[in-house]
Amino acid sequence: MTDRLAQLSEAGVSIWLDDLSRERLNSGNLAGLIRDKHVVGVTTNPTIFANALSKGAAYDEQVNDLAARGADLDGTVRELTTTDVRNAADLFRDVYNATNGVDGRVSIEVDPRLAKDTDKTVAEAKDLWKTVDRPNVMIKIPATEEGLPAITAVLAEGISVNVTLIFSVERYEAVIKAFFAGLEQAKANGHDLKGIHSVASFFVSRVDSEVDKRLNAIGTDEAKALLGEAAIANARLAYAAFEKLFATDQWKALAEAGANAQRPLWASTGVKDPAYSDTRYVDQLVVSDVVNTMPEKTMDSVADHAEITGDTVSGKGEQAQAIFDKLSAAGIDVPDVFVTLETEGVEKFEKSWQELLDTVTGQLNKARG
Repeated sequence: MTDRLAQLSEAGVSIWLDDLSRERLNSGNLAGLIRDKHVVGVTTNPTIFANALSKGAAYDEQVNDLAARGADLDGTVRELTTTDVRNAADLFRDVYNATNGVDGRVSIEVDPRLAKDTDKTVAEAKDLWKTVDRPNVMIKIPATEEGLPAITAVLAEGISVNVTLIFSVERYEAVIKAFFAGLEQAKANGHDLKGIHSVASFFVSRVDSEVDKRLNAIGTDEAKALLGEAAIANARLAYAAFEKLFATDQWKALAEAGANAQRPLWASTGVKDPAYSDTRYVDQLVVSDVVNTMPEKTMDSVADHAEITGDTVSGKGEQAQAIFDKLSAAGIDVPDVFVTLETEGVEKFEKSWQELLDTVTGQLNKARG
C-alpha cells in the first residue's frame, strides 16, 4: 500500500497538524498521528482553542480547580491553553531532538486582540514563551503592519516565532526582512542563532475563496477561466520570493553565524470549494524545506488519494505571475484582495477569542455554582 504521507515527508515537506485539543492529547490520538501519519508538529490558533473548549468534558477538572483557586477569566484561558501546548510540546520532544529543533514544534498565538499593538504583542509573546517554558514552542505573531516590528523584537530575545496571517507576497517579503533584522539583533544581544527557529505561515485556501467570489461577480468568460488559479500561484510566487531573499548576502552572513532559515509554511490548506480536488493545496505545493499544516480531514485525503509527484513549486514563478497579470486584466483588484483577507483574518480570530472567553466564562460560573 502506498504511504503517500511518507512520500510527502521524503519530498521535504514537514507535516504539521492544524489542530490541538485536550481530547487529542488524552486519547492518544496525537501520539498515534506522530507514530503512524508522519506528523512532526502542531499549530493552534484562537479558533482551534474555541472549538476544543466548547466540546466535551476534557477541561472540566482543570476549570474546577482553577475556579476553586479564584482564577480570573484571562488567567484561566492562559492556563488551559498553555497546558495543552506544554503537553503537546513534551509529546513532540523526541521529534524535536531528532531533527535538531527543525520540527517537533507546537505553536501558540498571542491574543488576537493585540494584532494592532506592537508593544503589547511583544510583551504577550515573551510571557507565553516563559509560561509554556519548552524549547520547542513557537509563538505565533500576525504579520500585520504592527506585527512586523514585534516579530523583530521577539526574535531579538532569542524566541522562536511562527509568523501568521500572511496573504500577499509583498507582506511576506517584509516578514523575511523583519526576520533578518530580528536575528541580527539576537546575535548582537548574545543569543546563539542556532537555537532560534521560525516559520512564515502563508495562507492558501482563503485566497481562492476571495478571488473566486470576485471572479464570479465579474462573470466574464475570461474571469471564469481563472477560477481556482490564484491561491496556488500566490504560494508559488511566495516561494520564489523566499528563494530570492535567502540568496542575499545579508542572509549568507546570518547563515555563517549559525542561523536557521525561516521556512515557508503553507497554512489554510483545507479545500473549501467542493468543486476542487481536496488535496490540491498539498500535492500542488510540494517542495523541499517547507511545512504544510493541515486539518486531519485533509491529511486523511492526502493519505488516501493525493498524487505526490515530486517538486510542484520550483521554477514556476513566471507562470504564477502570468496568472496574476490575467487576474488584474480581468478586473480583480489584487491589492484589495489581500487587505480584505488580512482584515477578515484578524477579525475571525478576534471573534473566536471572544467565543473562547464566553465558553470559559460559562464553565467558571458553572464550577462556582
